[in-house]
Amino acid sequence: MRKRFTFFLAICLWFLSVSVAAQEPADVVIRGGRVLDPASNTDAVMDVAIQGGRIVALGKRAAKMQGTREIDATGLVVAPGFIDLLARLTPNQESQYYKVTDGVTTVLNMHGGPVDHLQYKERFAGGSLIHYGSTVGHGSLRRAVGITDSRAAATPEQIKQMQRLAAKAIHDGAAGVGFGVNYVPGASHDEVLALFEVAAEHGVPCHLHVRFKGSVPPGTIVAAVSEVIANAAVTGASAQVVHLASSGVGSMEKALEMIRGARARGIDVAADVYPYLANSTNLASALYDSGWEERFGGITYGDIELVETGERLTKKSFEQYRKSGASIITHFIPEDELIMALRDPNVMVASDGIIRRGKGHPRGAGSFSRLLGYWVREKKVLSLMEALRKITVQAAQRLEKSVPSMRRKGRIHVGADADITIFDPETIRDRATYQKSAQTSMGIHYVLVVGQVVVEKGALVESVKPGNLLHHD
Repeated sequence: MRKRFTFFLAICLWFLSVSVAAQEPADVVIRGGRVLDPASNTDAVMDVAIQGGRIVALGKRAAKMQGTREIDATGLVVAPGFIDLLARLTPNQESQYYKVTDGVTTVLNMHGGPVDHLQYKERFAGGSLIHYGSTVGHGSLRRAVGITDSRAAATPEQIKQMQRLAAKAIHDGAAGVGFGVNYVPGASHDEVLALFEVAAEHGVPCHLHVRFKGSVPPGTIVAAVSEVIANAAVTGASAQVVHLASSGVGSMEKALEMIRGARARGIDVAADVYPYLANSTNLASALYDSGWEERFGGITYGDIELVETGERLTKKSFEQYRKSGASIITHFIPEDELIMALRDPNVMVASDGIIRRGKGHPRGAGSFSRLLGYWVREKKVLSLMEALRKITVQAAQRLEKSVPSMRRKGRIHVGADADITIFDPETIRDRATYQKSAQTSMGIHYVLVVGQVVVEKGALVESVKPGNLLHHD
């Protein structure tokens, strides 16, 4: 009798343990989605459980958990939240809104950035929809040491001052050193190299809008990429050539070959592009100095339009806005070169844009949906997994040494931050256009930032701002 009772008790305890396991709590459980994780090459339908802002279970264990909030992702892709390595996010919710509705959970301003990083942190005191961070910018450093002429080189003493300021900014959390060398034609090779030295010493990367654009000698993209590779080689700093497609006009194949060669020899250099065939900047910048038509690949005034009105320029209006300054979009990037860059394994995708006061380049609202909708689904330039790699784990890995928290981003595995984008691969696309840029993307169903739902069924969730500062540590 006692043996039967003991056996019966054991069976009851077993059923109780199974029942308890089945009721294990979670904050959120995402049910039945197609999980695509480029970090592990996972492509499988499974559940994802989230607790305390982290992914705590996948697959069978997650299926047994009970979520306070449950999301039905049947027929949808569950991917790591997209990472934008090249956008000057502001505390204004407008810029963040168009990013998060494009599936972006992390934005880093790797192109430039402020000198006072403590003040930068304070600007976001009201919170953010998504994660954010910044470099310390070469242009900002030049201004901080009193250089007001973009065509003037820094003196040896000014270079030393810039190094000290850069080191302090990194100590205060700047994620790297950002350069817009093409915008400051007076910048010497010495001052650029000096800032590479600071970056190497403190273990942060250098991201560069390189010195030259195009293929017109002597200032070619080949010469510009050579400077980046040389600086990375002699200092040991990691380096990234930003928006390569808008700089490598006519020489994309050679630029990519140089990057591959450098990497094969242990030099840490890579690149990124945005998935559009036009750039955007200010017409007053040095990029439009005499000879710009040839440097841009043989274009003319009519290939430039005003951001504000969509007006195409003439020689007369070009000269007028060149003096006064105006935000412009220039159509000049060869499609075959952009495709070449997109297919290269060393090239990531980043937007280089935000929406301000309802205006901007469409890349500020639709870069990531355009990549997945137009270039993946329609043009079949990349597989979905390859494209996701370029906007998730590959982007995270570029910053892991500088920003350790990036090791938990861009991935779907147990222990990773629950930054997740859920989208329909059959309908995702950008709606932003050159004339109407302030339009949200389609096909993004849910976006979670550290486990909190920020976008639900394509709409922004009000009063939720879970984004954190990502900083050098």
